[in-house]
This record gives sequence, C-alpha cells and structure tokens, in this order.
Amino acid sequence: MNRASRLFVILHLAGAALLLPGCTGDGTSQGIQQARISTAASIQSEAPGDYYVGRRYFKRNFKFWGYVRRPGQPWSTSKLVMLNEKQKLAPDRAQANFGMDANHEYKLYGEFSGETVYEPASNGFYPEFVLRNYELVSTNPPPIFKSQISGRAQAATGGLTIEKPE
Repeated sequence: MNRASRLFVILHLAGAALLLPGCTGDGTSQGIQQARISTAASIQSEAPGDYYVGRRYFKRNFKFWGYVRRPGQPWSTSKLVMLNEKQKLAPDRAQANFGMDANHEYKLYGEFSGETVYEPASNGFYPEFVLRNYELVSTNPPPIFKSQISGRAQAATGGLTIEKPE
C-alpha cells in the first residue's frame, strides 16, 4: 500500500469515527474514536515487507492461533488461522505457557499453505499459516475488537463467542 493509500485509509477511519453518534455522554464514544485513530496510525507506521502481522487471539476451548494480515492492511482484512508449527513453535507453546501471549502482536514470517484445517470446538475450517519465525511487536497493542474498545472484554472473551476485528 503506497503512502497516499495509507493516508486515505487513516483519514477515512478518522472521518468515520467523527460521524459516530454519542453513545452514553460519558466519553465512551470519544474512547472508541481515539482507539480507532490509534489503531489506524499504528497500521500506517508499519514498514512494507515480506512478513505478516499477527494478533494472538487465545480462547481456552479453541485451537486456532489468532488473526493474521499483511502489513499496512486493516484488521478487517485479517484471517483467523491455525498455525502449522512443524518449523517453529508458537511463542506460548515454546514456553509451555499456553495463552500467556493473549492479545500480543507479532511480526510473523511464513506463508499460508493454501490448506484449511478443521477446528472442532468451533466446528469451523480455518486457513493454515506455516510459521517460520516471529518477532514480538507489542504486549499492549491498540485494540482491534469492539469488546476491547467498549470495556466489555471480560464478558466477550469467555464462552464460545469468536470476535472479529474491525
């Protein structure tokens, strides 16, 4: 994505955030607007390259890894993936501390295999991402889920709900 396209995306997101109606009058809509602007700015600052951006989405009962997208692309374009760890273990599995990296953001090196993998808890099929390496980018990245922005993260992260980034 070139610089002009990135600027367009940021201005578009900022404009959309400004058009949101006030939710409660207690600053909630301002918090949502600020989170969207922060996320857009973070995406715009990503260097182009031969890597992916991954956000760990840990849910105790599920086996998928998280959301993966190309640098410079919005989270709405990301895919929920199953990791192929034959070449490199995921960070939490390498430490035998499953889910310790929930909501961490990574630079992921690898590629989509073109295969889909069945995940029994969700009864869904997800694209397979072959992990070759990773770099931790942030342990506290900008929010990408509505529940993170609205403060309902506790309720939404439990149970069988699978959130999608916005």
